[in-house]
Amino acid sequence: MTSNTGVVVIGGGYAGVMAANRLAQRKDVAVTLINSSSTFVERIRLHQFVGGSDDAVVDYSDILAEGVQLQVDTVARIEATERRVTLQSGALVGYDYLVYAAGSGSAAPVVPGAAEFAHPIASLEEAQRLRPIVDAASAILPVTVIGSGPTGIEIASELAEAGRKVTIVCGGLLGPYLRPRARRSLAKRFARLGVTVVDGPGSKVTSVARDAVQLSDGRELPSEVTIWAVGFTVPDLAARSGLTTDPQGRVVTDETLTSVDDERIVAAGDSASPSNLPLRMSCQAAIPLGARAADTLLSRMAGEQPAPLNQLVAGQCISLGRGDGIFQLANRSDQATWFHMGGRLAATIKERVCVDTIKTLTGEAHKPGAYGFHRISGGPARKRLLEAKRREASGTVVEHPGRP
Repeated sequence: MTSNTGVVVIGGGYAGVMAANRLAQRKDVAVTLINSSSTFVERIRLHQFVGGSDDAVVDYSDILAEGVQLQVDTVARIEATERRVTLQSGALVGYDYLVYAAGSGSAAPVVPGAAEFAHPIASLEEAQRLRPIVDAASAILPVTVIGSGPTGIEIASELAEAGRKVTIVCGGLLGPYLRPRARRSLAKRFARLGVTVVDGPGSKVTSVARDAVQLSDGRELPSEVTIWAVGFTVPDLAARSGLTTDPQGRVVTDETLTSVDDERIVAAGDSASPSNLPLRMSCQAAIPLGARAADTLLSRMAGEQPAPLNQLVAGQCISLGRGDGIFQLANRSDQATWFHMGGRLAATIKERVCVDTIKTLTGEAHKPGAYGFHRISGGPARKRLLEAKRREASGTVVEHPGRP
């Protein structure tokens, strides 16, 4: 270890890159970013990769600050007492501070047959395996997408626009985050694309076969290609390393994103659970969380009190093919409002978001410390939830405070 302060960042996704770049504003801090891939993956474009309209990757040289060292490897274990990580290659990397930004991936399917016959799409490797399977399948044969969140909606739209015969199986509501007006707009767009929507009671998948999907109401849907887009899960690295995690495996932190076990460890992105009240998994949340985690460490290095989390969330933006979309506006605490935009305007906004996400990381790389969106207040809702949680823990009766 040199005289510099050494920071290891685990994970080179949206949160990890933002944190690494922001830490580079101090010249006496040596930042090592450890990631399993040598290229940055634009997860919000993976549906485009499968559809053939984007490669969904960016060179790290384009988005990492000068001086940030990229180490392509996988962390096998965090040894907090020794302040080091063990890599799968066998190498040991020491640190003074650690940023845990391990991200998320496809949730392991529990439905019989899904692991064998359904194709997940949460990582570049999964998308790379899926794309040739889709390309090889006849356009007249049915494709079934299981899952009606943004990932399922976007891949269903992309393939239907390319002329595929697509069915989306919702297991309940179509687009559960969306308000009814936005959901109706989505249903109309699917109708124009020829997407068959299977929703409501009885639409849960009970088993997957090589050429069919079985539903809870007894229906059997023929399927040449079945795509699994049901939720995300986080790596078990933190739990295996003895850190306190929530039931989903996210690192439990305080409101400054500091681990409840070790003030030298902060967490950000999908793998962080601040006060056991995690934000919605998204790049929209991950980038500000990465900035907040870095600021916490910079404050600690300077002997200052880190500021607490309270960031703004704007809503949910979903592409419906290349020329249409849905932008569901939310209030500052991530509650969907009555207002949404659709059509080409929403598609333009979605594309702008994808482009600006990379520009944001690049901007922070060129001028570490320039990003400031994480400082915009998300309003009082999170404070109310935290207070309600404290009262509940103390046994005080709490009225429903609402969700952030």
